[in-house]
Amino acid sequence: MSIYRCPLCGKKLIKAERSLKCEHGHSFDISAEGYVHLLPPNRMNSKVPGDSKEMAASRSAFLNKGYYEPLLLELEKTVLEYVSGEEPAVLDCGCGEGYYTASIAKELKNRISKAKIAGFDISRPSVKRAAKRTKDVEFAVASVFDIPVFDESFDLLLNVFSPLSIDEYKRVLKPVGYYIYVVPAARHLWQLKAAIYDTPYENREEDTPYEGFEHIETKRVRYETLIETKEDIFSLFQMTPYYWKTSAKGSQKLEKLESLKTEVAFDIHVYKKIK
Repeated sequence: MSIYRCPLCGKKLIKAERSLKCEHGHSFDISAEGYVHLLPPNRMNSKVPGDSKEMAASRSAFLNKGYYEPLLLELEKTVLEYVSGEEPAVLDCGCGEGYYTASIAKELKNRISKAKIAGFDISRPSVKRAAKRTKDVEFAVASVFDIPVFDESFDLLLNVFSPLSIDEYKRVLKPVGYYIYVVPAARHLWQLKAAIYDTPYENREEDTPYEGFEHIETKRVRYETLIETKEDIFSLFQMTPYYWKTSAKGSQKLEKLESLKTEVAFDIHVYKKIK
C-alpha cells in the first residue's frame, strides 16, 4: 500500500506495476523516475506555482556543490533526535529537488530499517529530480494545502523553506508528533544582498507560536562560505526570492562578481504537537 491516499476520494492507494489505484477506480501513473502526480488540476494554486524547470536545475546544481552541507548535517542530526520506534514515518513537505530528503532518508534507514519516508512538492520538475536521487523515498507532486495522506499518519514532518499549512500539519501528525521548520536567519546571504541592494535588510528572527504546537527548541546554523564561480553565484541567486525582486541594475551588479564570500545563517525550529 502507498503511504499516500487518493486525492479524489481519500481511499487507500494500492501499488500496481506502474500505477497507484484506489477501490473507486481512480488511477495515477508512476513515472519512469518513480514519482506519482497526485495534484488534481482544480486544486493547483496559481499563487504558489513552485519552482520552474530552470529554478529546480539551479537549486540542484548549487546544493550538489555542498555549500549548504552544514545545514544538511545539523538537520539530519535533529531528525534522528526526534524520531523513534520501529517503523517511524517521516514526511518532507515541500521537498524540492530532494537534496535534504534523500540524505535524511539514507541516515534514517541506516538506523531504523523499517522507517518510511515520503516527500512531496508542487513543482513537478523538482519532484522529478528528487525521485532520481533515491528510491528510499516515496515522492509525489502534491500541494501542502491539501496533503494526500491519512490523518495522524506521520511521526515527524519536515519543512525546509516551503509554504506553511499548519492545519494540515496538525491533521497528518500523530498525537505525539514533531514538526521541524527551517528558515533563513537575520543575516542569511548578507553579502549577496549587499551586492545587489543599495540598502540590504535583515530577515526577521522569531520563535513564532502556532496553535496546536509547542515550540521545543531552535538550533542555529551559522558559517561563512566562498561561492567560487559566477555560475554558482547565479545558481544561488536564481533559487532565492531575490531573483524575482531584484532590479535590472542589481542583477547587473551581481553579474560582475567572479566569486562571493557570504554569511550563511539558518534557524531550525522544532515543534511538538499538542492537543
